[in-house]
Amino acid sequence: MAGADIVEFQGQTAVITGAAQGIGLAVARLLAEQAVKVVSWDVDPENVAAMAQIGGTAITCDITDLDALRAAYEQTCAQVGVPTILVNSAGIAGPNATVEDYDVAEWHRVIEINLTGTFYVNKVCVPGMKAQGYGRILNVASISGKEGNPNASAYSASKAGVIGLTKSLGKELADMDIAVNCVTPAAARTRIFDQMSKAHIDYMLSKIPRGRFLEVQEAARMIVWAVSPENSFTTGAVFDLSGGRATY
Repeated sequence: MAGADIVEFQGQTAVITGAAQGIGLAVARLLAEQAVKVVSWDVDPENVAAMAQIGGTAITCDITDLDALRAAYEQTCAQVGVPTILVNSAGIAGPNATVEDYDVAEWHRVIEINLTGTFYVNKVCVPGMKAQGYGRILNVASISGKEGNPNASAYSASKAGVIGLTKSLGKELADMDIAVNCVTPAAARTRIFDQMSKAHIDYMLSKIPRGRFLEVQEAARMIVWAVSPENSFTTGAVFDLSGGRATY
């Protein structure tokens, strides 16, 4: 990105959930390079070290706890600034099993983190953006939210819900300078692979026409554009990152 981009982003504060590793950390690094004040909300023990490396702020926060999120928001505003950028990257894969064999407790856990947690974070951050008359929100969904992956019903359903949430919120805020969009990545080699079976990983790779997994830096570049002032018109949209698997 050119120096002009730094001027565009100057003075902004970004909240990124799940920024201790993976796509969230790649986005945090890229935004920090653009002089954005980055705040990571994460329960991962590596959160503090990850933010220290890029000059960001780490706040330990469970996105399924609405009261804790409200406290994290107040802390962010007081210590760093009112968030003008929000990237919802936190999520889990859950186990691989058929619907009939899927553990009910695991189903609720996946939905609570991936969908309800994303709803909570948006709910907490949107009022401040409305008060300022400006904001950029990017929710990380998944290609499985478009197409559904077998033996991953909870994950697929949760990410389909994130897409629907994004479209709804985008329309609610469409008459303001607040863009709400999402991305639908194919699989990237992050720690989320640790939660999946090898057979499921092989299945996901077989569905990507480019014949390789997504690189987190590729996702970060698209996400950072989506949360930049340059993205002044598109809202409620779903940006594809599936390597050709989905062309809609």
